[in-house]
Amino acid sequence: MKAIRRFTVRPVLPEPLQPLSDLARNLRWSWHPETRELFQSVDPGRWAASDGDPIRLLGSVPRARLAELAGDGDFLARLTAVSDELRAYVDGDRWYQQQSRSADLPAAVAYFSPEFGITAALPQYSGGLGILAGDHLKAASDLGVPLIGVGLLYRHGYFRQSLSGDGWQQEHYPVLDPHELPLIQLREADDTPAQVMLALPGGRFLRARIWLAQVGRIPLLLLDSDVEENDLGERGVTDRLYGGGSEHRLLQEMLLGIGGVRAVRTYCRLTGHPEPEVFHTNEGHAGFLGLERINELCEGDDGLGFDAALEAVRGGTVFTTHTPVPAGIDRFDRDLVARHFGPAAELPRIEVDRILRLGAESYPGGEAHLFNMAAMGLRLAQRANGVSLLHGQVSREMFAGLWPGFDAEEVPITSVTNGVHAPTWVAPEVLRLGGTSAEDGDERWDGAAALPDPDLWALRRTLRERLVDEVRDRLRASWRQRGAGSAELGWIDGVLDPDVLTIGFARRVPSYKRLTLMLRDKDRLTELLLHPERPVQIVVAGKAHPADDGGKRLIQELVRFADDAKVRHRIVFLPDYGMAMAQNLYPGCDIWLNNPLRPLEACGTSGMKAALNGCLNLSVLDGWWDEWFEPDFGWAIPTADGAAMDTDRRDDIEASALYDLLEQRITPRFYERGGAGLPDRWIEMVRRTLTQLGPKVLAGRMVREYVERLYAPAARAHRALGAEQAGELAAWKTRVRSAWPSVGVDHVETSAATATVELGTAVSLRVRVALGDLRAEDVEVQAVSGRVDSEDRITDAVSVPLKPVSGPDTYGRWLYEGPLSLDRTGPFGYTVRVLPAHRLLASPAEPGLVAVASDAVGREGGTRMEGNDELGFASGQGDRPLRVELLNGKAE
Repeated sequence: MKAIRRFTVRPVLPEPLQPLSDLARNLRWSWHPETRELFQSVDPGRWAASDGDPIRLLGSVPRARLAELAGDGDFLARLTAVSDELRAYVDGDRWYQQQSRSADLPAAVAYFSPEFGITAALPQYSGGLGILAGDHLKAASDLGVPLIGVGLLYRHGYFRQSLSGDGWQQEHYPVLDPHELPLIQLREADDTPAQVMLALPGGRFLRARIWLAQVGRIPLLLLDSDVEENDLGERGVTDRLYGGGSEHRLLQEMLLGIGGVRAVRTYCRLTGHPEPEVFHTNEGHAGFLGLERINELCEGDDGLGFDAALEAVRGGTVFTTHTPVPAGIDRFDRDLVARHFGPAAELPRIEVDRILRLGAESYPGGEAHLFNMAAMGLRLAQRANGVSLLHGQVSREMFAGLWPGFDAEEVPITSVTNGVHAPTWVAPEVLRLGGTSAEDGDERWDGAAALPDPDLWALRRTLRERLVDEVRDRLRASWRQRGAGSAELGWIDGVLDPDVLTIGFARRVPSYKRLTLMLRDKDRLTELLLHPERPVQIVVAGKAHPADDGGKRLIQELVRFADDAKVRHRIVFLPDYGMAMAQNLYPGCDIWLNNPLRPLEACGTSGMKAALNGCLNLSVLDGWWDEWFEPDFGWAIPTADGAAMDTDRRDDIEASALYDLLEQRITPRFYERGGAGLPDRWIEMVRRTLTQLGPKVLAGRMVREYVERLYAPAARAHRALGAEQAGELAAWKTRVRSAWPSVGVDHVETSAATATVELGTAVSLRVRVALGDLRAEDVEVQAVSGRVDSEDRITDAVSVPLKPVSGPDTYGRWLYEGPLSLDRTGPFGYTVRVLPAHRLLASPAEPGLVAVASDAVGREGGTRMEGNDELGFASGQGDRPLRVELLNGKAE
């Protein structure tokens, strides 16, 4: 019979065991071995049955066992030690507190993300974005960075995956009860649940309660719309991660951004936590947070105007983009967005047209009827970054349309390469090789340098053997779900071999990640799997989006190959890929395979997690691997570049290169044996991966970079942009934009007598510019020079400011002079441009205005190119640079 109502019955712990409840509700247990070992000792069998979830464990332990533990002196001593250690971890000074004594750091940072992968016990993630967000919070906790995480609580989480008999992905959505999760409901002083509320069209409201997950030192606020006061439709807003249609997604993102800011204010009011000075949006999903902050500043009789509020908000906002393709960006119909804002809905004080212009695709190739969340995120943030060096470059090119007067390399998007949280992802045996604490943000594996080869190789085999055992268990469960009987599954006892080279491939399954590239030549793959002396075995896992039938077909193709009795002991597909599976998969593999279409992998952190366990990478040079690849750490799969390359031809070429690497370089090195009967060269690659690559890929390094390069400057900008200063900057931008059509470069002359000069020759420029109603202090006039290509494009450009020497004349023109640095031989070019200049600008490209000299300047008066749209993003480009030829010898 089915229950008509459900309750959560909490265990009553004896007084001496009360600290167990505090330990269970702080998710630090998910990366702290001593805490997990303590819970395991409560009841090892029930710990395993609870999948390592302390909340579930404590709810299942019999009262007799609890009473026994309450009288166990040894257990209570361990409990006291672990509890005291957690208190010291939470309350003591760490890296951030040491830095803040000498650096101007923010009092707090609010970090918004649509998903967070903290632990399998809190399934609020789908893939890399959420796992990265979870690692960001954990590393911030270890470093003492005062972050507040903000997300949504999805009652069904992401889906659970299984396979049908013919290998087709099946989705299941278990209901999650917040009372059975490691969460605490935030309450007002009168003990009523704290709520945030959004106004919806038609006089309706969307209400959400606030749940708190404690991630070490970091509070994570999760908004839940499944409350009785909501209508049925509004109750389902936070039902599933990345589910529903356009309006459903829009409401999720409004709740995350607008409701999230309100939740932060509520949390700080109730707890006394410092208010954030910096707001960091992890991808565009939370972009509406900037609108809510503008709305706050516009409130009241003394509130700021929209333009001044926008400048104040931009100063303290950081935007991180994770997608290298426009298709990965959330875009909504403008009319749908318009219906949800304004007098009859949310943020009534802000003109709807101002909101729509923030998300407008007002650039070549943009679609006028769409509202682009990434465009809004960039317009609302003074600082933006990609997640690897290559991705930063791709992002600058992808979003260059927002700054069309600038070369892509000048687009104000930097990069901070992702990292991963070692205590979460590294096997305890490997972590013990470290020479420093696993929680100080500077994890190293110095012990691996001194570990004898036999011990290091034995450790790798132990991890491989552990993976083999887990694969067999999971494969047996999967086949039973697919309808097989126990009598049919005896072959699973022979699946995989702990002494065979093991390759891992696990990730989401969009087409660009190319799950089935390894199947391009099935006969050749079969030969690799079944090689009599040098076999390989492959473990594959991954989920396709529920609406992505193409991804599901890729999974089915791989599953059908892996079902073949000839190879099924050498290649397996494991359904329901998640954190729990990954934590054994990474350490147990020898090779981590990644073969996306370059450059569509923004970072690819799974390979980082594998590397931290001594697994070597075999990857296309994309994401982080493009940045840090060295032959000591693994192998690079050659790519078939070229815009005209046929898709099938490209895949054939790259698959063939993959097979060649495995046949000719990787398997021989794994199986070759030195004098002591060990694969000496392989072991040395493992050692160098741990000691040299390991420190680079850590989340601690990543978070320190965010603090030093983005959070601290954003906090300084936030403080500098008070009401008066923000108003000043907004008024200045309005004045400059109004005057910009009159700005131009009228005349350029150089002291060089000919177009061919000698290296080292001192050449000076005299430039006459028209500034209209602007003053010299409103602009910077620059000489931009460098090598030129066959189309006269300047490469490796160097910008040098010129100085005003007189002006304005009767025509409003100013004279500027300065040197032109001729420091490279060969074809060399220069041009002159005018940019706005103000002490409060983070980048000269920020206003998006530029006037560039044309190649006609100096001959017939020239032309003027200016950029000036209403949001301050450039709309003009200059002509070709002037060109000279530099010689090593005398001038000809």
